[in-house]
Amino acid sequence: MASSTNNTRVLNVQTFPRPPLVERTQRQIQIMWHGALIADCPAGEAYWVLEAHHAPTYYIPPNRVRMPLCTTSRSTHCEYKGQATYYSLMSPISASEMVANRIWSYTEPHRNFDAIKGYIAFYVGPWECYVDGERAQPQPGDYYAGWVTNDVEGVVKGQWGTWDPVF
Repeated sequence: MASSTNNTRVLNVQTFPRPPLVERTQRQIQIMWHGALIADCPAGEAYWVLEAHHAPTYYIPPNRVRMPLCTTSRSTHCEYKGQATYYSLMSPISASEMVANRIWSYTEPHRNFDAIKGYIAFYVGPWECYVDGERAQPQPGDYYAGWVTNDVEGVVKGQWGTWDPVF
């Protein structure tokens, strides 16, 4: 498995652990929406969560989000991370455009995930998400929130027939 602390750029999702691993990453994370930079996190400040057959999910400090987030009523539970709180975000160009439930955080995460307490995660869409300047693609399907970049390889869950890969 590649780690943020070594020089390899290959991330084979089939070698990621389950339960997932949370660790600080040396990657710069940026999120654009309608041409506006809505989040900018320098290398070394974000965390990524690596889980078997999932593309990495990035968590950034809340002070790196440049626009206000509003809590929504949605909540989900992850057996590993705990109860998630979801947010909405108003468009930087139109007060009538809002996206809800595509941003989340864990305000009281389970013990092994304390590092991401209060950190903010984004689904890849509808905004443009960048890892070290490379535009990420969404993990297949609309359930998982991983960020697929050119260095991600292996069977990533999400498309029909990949929900429970067995090798």
